[in-house]
Amino acid sequence: MVTGSEMTSINEPDKSGAHIPAGKLIAGVCVGLAAMGAQAQQSETDGYAGATSANYQEAAASTQWDTRYENQLLTNILQLITDGARSGEGYFSADGTQFVYQAEMPGNPFYQIYLLDLESGKSNRVSTGVGLTTCAWIHPTLDRIMYASTHEDPNALAKQAEELAIRASGEARPYGWDYDPSYEIYAADSDGSNLVNLTHAAGYDAEGSYSPDGRTILFASNREAYARPLSKVEQGLLDDDASYFMDLYVMDADGSNVKQLTFSPGYDGGPFYNAEGTKILWRRFNPDGNSAEIWTMDADGSNQRQLTANGMVNWGPYYHPSGAYIIYSSNVLGHANFELFMIDPEGSSDPIRVTNTDGTDILPVFSPDGERLAWSTTRTPGGASQIHRADWDHELALELLGLQ
Repeated sequence: MVTGSEMTSINEPDKSGAHIPAGKLIAGVCVGLAAMGAQAQQSETDGYAGATSANYQEAAASTQWDTRYENQLLTNILQLITDGARSGEGYFSADGTQFVYQAEMPGNPFYQIYLLDLESGKSNRVSTGVGLTTCAWIHPTLDRIMYASTHEDPNALAKQAEELAIRASGEARPYGWDYDPSYEIYAADSDGSNLVNLTHAAGYDAEGSYSPDGRTILFASNREAYARPLSKVEQGLLDDDASYFMDLYVMDADGSNVKQLTFSPGYDGGPFYNAEGTKILWRRFNPDGNSAEIWTMDADGSNQRQLTANGMVNWGPYYHPSGAYIIYSSNVLGHANFELFMIDPEGSSDPIRVTNTDGTDILPVFSPDGERLAWSTTRTPGGASQIHRADWDHELALELLGLQ
């Protein structure tokens, strides 16, 4: 759940597999606005993230971000994941006792999915160890873990060997997220057994999250681009940036009854429900891929609302369990300096800056009781992205947002 951030044109460091499109911010092919609506075959387009460079210039120059709340909002900060070269995109179980995440471990150049018991500190691998994996989620009532993987790609092992060889050669390359069309969404028991494929469509299917009752799954997919003949322009868009065709979908937990929720040119991804399952939160890229904004909508896809508009990359949003506010990451303070911010769910007031540490702070998630925050950050001695955890001051957050 566009876990993961790969914006090479802004000199951004490794983003733990968060799903900002590879090359998304590199020149916009978007042969672009001319092709708007090309993918909305079943519905009118439902709008795209509106902001201009003027928004960014004004926001970046504003003194409103000259705040220092991190040491008050976040206390007892610790590095939660210490194994592996890097880790990212972790989520708590519904009872707060477990934590699922992705990590790169020795011998495998690709992320694999791991489950951490927060009481014992023991972890185990859930995914197969083959292929690319990302976007895991713990079922709220069953001993099941959902994640996306390419392990059934016939070339999966060859791709791993190729990546290992490239790294061994010392070749320098910008980091980029791979929208591999072999990605499918799977569910398995917490020990990795009883693996079931939930999606069976050509294209990238990932970024899944369960509803609070476990009955449905939100996910992102560009399957529409693989399901029909494309025009020459559309094929060029797909070849240049497969994320252009990404939209949000919902399906039953067994993979049936798939329904498309968004019909917007540009990348819709990283969807989450609120605690009641009545609202959906996600981030939407402009068709040219140069900015992303935070959006909300009702669970049926109606009443779409844009909450941010600063012309930069705002993404990885997550509801506080109370529903009183949303936390997200933004580089409004500088291309390579992602910080955490929070905003009320109606977007009726200005965001409040949460973190003040140089580098990358992304993919924030709250524990189910709302008392802790986990996020991916490069505030490590070597600068590698690792998941950290801290105690969260909910009352102060409400006060700073003027919600008390």
